[in-house]
Amino acid sequence: MASAAAATPACAVRTPEELRRLTATEVDALIDVLEVSVPTTPPWIDLASTRAREAIVFGDSHGDWRSTMSAVRTFEGTPSAALVGLGDYVDRTPQDCPNGSALNALYLLELAAAYAPRVVLIRGNHETTNLLPVRPRSLEDEVDAAWGRSPPRAERIVRLLNRGPIAASSASGAYLAHAGFPRAPGLDPWTRAIDPSDPTRLAEIVWADCAASHNRRGVAPPFGESETLDFLARAGLRLFLRGHDPDLTRRPIYGGHCITLHTTRYYQRYAGVILARLPLDRAIASVADLRIEEVPPAKSSA
Repeated sequence: MASAAAATPACAVRTPEELRRLTATEVDALIDVLEVSVPTTPPWIDLASTRAREAIVFGDSHGDWRSTMSAVRTFEGTPSAALVGLGDYVDRTPQDCPNGSALNALYLLELAAAYAPRVVLIRGNHETTNLLPVRPRSLEDEVDAAWGRSPPRAERIVRLLNRGPIAASSASGAYLAHAGFPRAPGLDPWTRAIDPSDPTRLAEIVWADCAASHNRRGVAPPFGESETLDFLARAGLRLFLRGHDPDLTRRPIYGGHCITLHTTRYYQRYAGVILARLPLDRAIASVADLRIEEVPPAKSSA
């Protein structure tokens, strides 16, 4: 379990507003440090590695660093917790978060370095663009707007984001991924199917639409209730936490065994800006065992 020492960051974490004031030379130096200090995780991780009693789980933040900051404050105010992101930290930036994709990414990467292993940044389809292209795409333009044109700079940030896993699970009974789950029933254990080098498996995990959603992106087949429950049963798990489909935000579906989270004001119109508190120290059975909280945007310190 988390100790008092583990609750203290290993190094300072700058706010997005402080990051925005960095010069090009300073941000390149920061990326140099992050390339040394941000952990590289396996494609799948067990959240027991965080040594936490609960996980503060936030959904797609899409450059909305104001909402991210509020989620982080909840995490920092809970010394026994881990912070788990469900992917899509970039693109679709709100208007009051200038260059938000770049700042949100760097802010989260500093957190991952400072609080390792308590911060887990699961990859979404907007992070795995080196393998499966995505639109809209604004990260590169935002990096250039903030610090001038330097082709390797945005690419280095994306590579750092790709150090995170594509899925996680907990002994308490949760599976966490951006969009879906691997559909390879013959593999035992199931974690062998969490393979980002396999385009089919990657698409199933970071791109698949839920059949209960109106979205049909067409990159991977949508999954329904029977497929979801079969996967959870095969994996010995009870609950799937995901992002990706904003129209499903906050709605318990599939008998309460699947819920979608979004933590960005870009999609606030669907069901607000929320996070979930996931118990890691006791067994869970369904969405009823989560605590869903509203995330108010952080105000400017200027």
